[in-house]
Amino acid sequence: MVAKLKRVDLREVWAHEPAFTKWLEQNVDVLNEVLNLNLTSPEREKSAGGFSVDLVVEDVSGDLVVIENQLARSDHDHLGKLVTYLTSVQARAAIWIVADPRPEHIAAVSWLNESSPADFYLIKVEAIQIADSPPAPLLTLIVGPTEEGRTVGQTKKDLAERHVIRQRFWTSLLGMARGRTRLHSAISPSNQGWAGTGAGRTGMSYNYVITEHDSRVELYIDLGRESDETNKALFDQLEGRRDTIEASFGEPLTWERLDGRRACRIRKDISGGGYRDSEESWATIHEKMIDAMVRFEKALSPHIAKLRV
Repeated sequence: MVAKLKRVDLREVWAHEPAFTKWLEQNVDVLNEVLNLNLTSPEREKSAGGFSVDLVVEDVSGDLVVIENQLARSDHDHLGKLVTYLTSVQARAAIWIVADPRPEHIAAVSWLNESSPADFYLIKVEAIQIADSPPAPLLTLIVGPTEEGRTVGQTKKDLAERHVIRQRFWTSLLGMARGRTRLHSAISPSNQGWAGTGAGRTGMSYNYVITEHDSRVELYIDLGRESDETNKALFDQLEGRRDTIEASFGEPLTWERLDGRRACRIRKDISGGGYRDSEESWATIHEKMIDAMVRFEKALSPHIAKLRV
């Protein structure tokens, strides 16, 4: 004979959260089985500023872990308490045990694991009974820290940092450029990898381009989705004047017809680095890029004005 498992109302087992906290203090090994941790030395109602943490335990390294219990649907108030307690006692990890985790709180705990050096666990608690047996707790891990999550968090952090650095790079470059040329004077700094302005003809632009350790100036030719043949025709006309253009520029340029792709490009790579190189070197990089752009526009603009398609 196989007995049926049934769920029991949590309030029939623990009348209130302090009763559950007291039970967990005496049975912390149940939590260890769920999380595969070794939590010891539970201390109930530990002071944290003007608040009291439900439970504070130690992990195998002796670091503190805070536990917040909620025998109800998860809410913002308890999530705020969890983070507050963690920072107040300088814990390494936080465990939130709830009866009904809401989707937005699952997402929030996942985000905390991606974005914080601390570990966050969200656990669902239920009470179950088999036939006439005494009720037993059922703890289910909903969200916990993972290596994949840490990797995702670091990637997001790197992307955010990249945007901040690039905006700072463009702010400095465009500010310096205004003293030499009005070409990009109407452009605002962005967090993108390029800063461009029109070259006097639809679909053509003079761009500054940066990567982590490289930079360049370019003329980019792209009239749109249905303009592949026109792009190539414009490029071919300019390349037919290559010797004159390069003589005016003062150096060889890289001519990229990019067959098989819609756009075309004429470029000059700049030695010296990119936005990930030390900011002390940016002024030198900016000076080289601006000097190249001034000569680039001077060499190309007369020929762009003569293009016929």
